[in-house]
Amino acid sequence: MAFSFTPGGGRGAHLHVSDFEDVTGKAFDRKITMQLLAYLKPYRREMIWGVFLMFVGSGLALLTPYLIKQAFDVHIATGDAKGLSLIALVTLAAYGLEMATTWQRSLTLQTVGNRILNTMRGELFAHYQRLSMSYFDKHGTGSLISRVLSDVGVINELLSQGLITMLSDIVMLVSIVAVMLVLNARLALLTFSVLPVMVVATVLFGRRARVAYRNTREKVSILTGRLAEDINAMRVVQAFTEEERMGNEFAQINRENRDANVEAAKLASIFTPSIEVLSTLTTGIILWFGGRAVSQDTVTLGVIVAFLSYTSRLFQPILDLSMMYNTWQSAMAGGERILGILAETPDIQDRPDALPLPDTEGHVEFRDVHFRYIEDTPVLQDVSFEILPGETVALVGPTGAGKTTIASLLSRYYDVSEGAILVDGIDTRDIKVAELRQQLGVVPQEPYLFGGTIAYNIAFGKPDATMDEIIAAAEAANAHDFIASLSRGYDTEVQEGATNLSLGQRQLVCLARVILAEPHILILDEATSSVDLRTEGLIQDALEKLMAARSSLVIAHRLATVQRADKILVIDAGRIVERGTHAELLEAEGLYAKLYVSQFIAD
Repeated sequence: MAFSFTPGGGRGAHLHVSDFEDVTGKAFDRKITMQLLAYLKPYRREMIWGVFLMFVGSGLALLTPYLIKQAFDVHIATGDAKGLSLIALVTLAAYGLEMATTWQRSLTLQTVGNRILNTMRGELFAHYQRLSMSYFDKHGTGSLISRVLSDVGVINELLSQGLITMLSDIVMLVSIVAVMLVLNARLALLTFSVLPVMVVATVLFGRRARVAYRNTREKVSILTGRLAEDINAMRVVQAFTEEERMGNEFAQINRENRDANVEAAKLASIFTPSIEVLSTLTTGIILWFGGRAVSQDTVTLGVIVAFLSYTSRLFQPILDLSMMYNTWQSAMAGGERILGILAETPDIQDRPDALPLPDTEGHVEFRDVHFRYIEDTPVLQDVSFEILPGETVALVGPTGAGKTTIASLLSRYYDVSEGAILVDGIDTRDIKVAELRQQLGVVPQEPYLFGGTIAYNIAFGKPDATMDEIIAAAEAANAHDFIASLSRGYDTEVQEGATNLSLGQRQLVCLARVILAEPHILILDEATSSVDLRTEGLIQDALEKLMAARSSLVIAHRLATVQRADKILVIDAGRIVERGTHAELLEAEGLYAKLYVSQFIAD
């Protein structure tokens, strides 16, 4: 009899352990169970069919040993060859039908299980997309992926297979005990004498196994998270020639994962032979006491054969039920985490009376805005400025001054702590989030492309765009020439991490994406800071065409790019410390002038 341990699943080697959450508490929570059982409601018919097949299979499993008993006691004992042939055929048919019902039950439950898996993962992913950025600031990617894969998987195992398997085991266990008592109560009680020892062994194993299961899940979670991070950072690792150190750290995590699984295997290697010894002892009891009873003509040979068959079927339900505790516990832990995520209310959501914003003039106002990510740690303080329709306003200042935070607030990834942000005189909190963001076009400093074709990436914000519209957007972004030079043109697949495109090419594609979406307000996060001079010229030319007649908020790290802005705001320590045109700020000889001179000298 074999047991399998299914794992759930720093810098130092254990960085990702902070994202791992598990519980070793109670294996049953009524509230969580009822919420999880709700996922079975659409599949009531299939589950009823599965229960019916379970009862049929259990009945056939009980019937076959009895048929063998009848073959020995009635037909073999009397030399009834014809009757023996008939009962042999019936027994064979019973075995065949039991196999068929088991197959059909397994197929039905697997189908239901995969549908539940699809539903739960779809719900979880959809909810992830509704959650606010603040939630993702607090939870690691590895942890969130683990919820979708590991936790949903173990819940599915309980709902689709575990419940009916547990019911089948209970029915089978009770039925076998009842049948054995009816056949011969004295021999049955002698057989059951080993059960207390088995129960004690199972309880002891269960306690140790719970710890072992948790340990293996934790180690696999750490191993997976670290592996994903190191693969993504391979360019940096090789650039600093730190392969050996990273390899040593990974080897440490890998050894701990190995040791956890070896410890779990040791438990199984002790428990399995122990149960097999008890099973053999039970067989010996039946043969010894039953054999003597047969010689004294108090028990028939058929009863002994039936007892041996029933005994072999008696232990499996007990073992299954002992392992079911761990399944329940894992499912309760996973269910608590998943239902907790689904119960998370997004910080950013539409108010009941939220207004549409079908079109905007592009008038943006920050009015006495204060903001903090963490209580008592201000990031922005008393920030006030206006962007008039068609005007370009640039934000400059030292790293960490709050420039990107201002852009995030305008996109309403977060809500202000105090004050208000208005678009066309309407507080952004009173506007439907989707409609607000549809009016914004963001060109990031680090361009991101999805897996798919270049055409798909350009049309990401406008999926129904025609090929002519996609090409026109690429031409406006000065991206068409390089795309056309690729072997498959717009059908070129973007590799993971967009490694088959240069940084400048990625930025041009992202710029085409924004142009195609036709936003009324632009947010530009220094789109040219990491590209070569030639590509910078292409991007700058496209940006000037895009910014024409549009309100634009430009986050600038290289001050040479903002000299023609209508207004420049200098941010320092979360406050606007200077404002004016390029010439006015140079003349004022303040922070802007110092930053400009230092960059000019560096250049």
